[in-house]
Amino acid sequence: MTIATIRPKELQDRLGRDPKPRLIDVRLPMEFERVHAIGAENVPLDEIDPRRHGPADGRPLYIICQKGMRSRKAVEKFAAAGFQGVESVEGGTEAWVSARLPVHRGRVKTISLERQVRIAAGSLVVLGIALAWLTPWTLALSAFVGAGLVFAGITDTCGMGMLLAKAPWNRRPIPS
Repeated sequence: MTIATIRPKELQDRLGRDPKPRLIDVRLPMEFERVHAIGAENVPLDEIDPRRHGPADGRPLYIICQKGMRSRKAVEKFAAAGFQGVESVEGGTEAWVSARLPVHRGRVKTISLERQVRIAAGSLVVLGIALAWLTPWTLALSAFVGAGLVFAGITDTCGMGMLLAKAPWNRRPIPS
């Protein structure tokens, strides 16, 4: 399936000419609060519902995330539901920031989901190896985490990331 994409500067030009377009950021609330494109609304990927969040009244719909992977998945959801003209922002918020386009930066520093996965995976591997002094069976924990990382790399689906995304510290919006 071909995913329609748009470059950040091109989208900013469109937003400047026509206030009708809608920009949805599909990252977690904590990621969104850290930094997001001005005018974006936050609807996490696992909560996106094409019937509720789909294009309305002929308004163009653009989806953005951190680097572009989650927004592509969201666009696929819209396409599967029969919506056309939904575009993913190439490079996500990182590209938006790199292009020096207007952003809102939150006052609270958060740890990105990607870093949380690296911290959790590394900690579990170290724990499995450390506990191997007690019983060699705990090496299975390290092997399981390693296999999960290989699976995530091949399929671009990270089970640990999906679990961490549901953690309370990633779900609650940060008070302003």
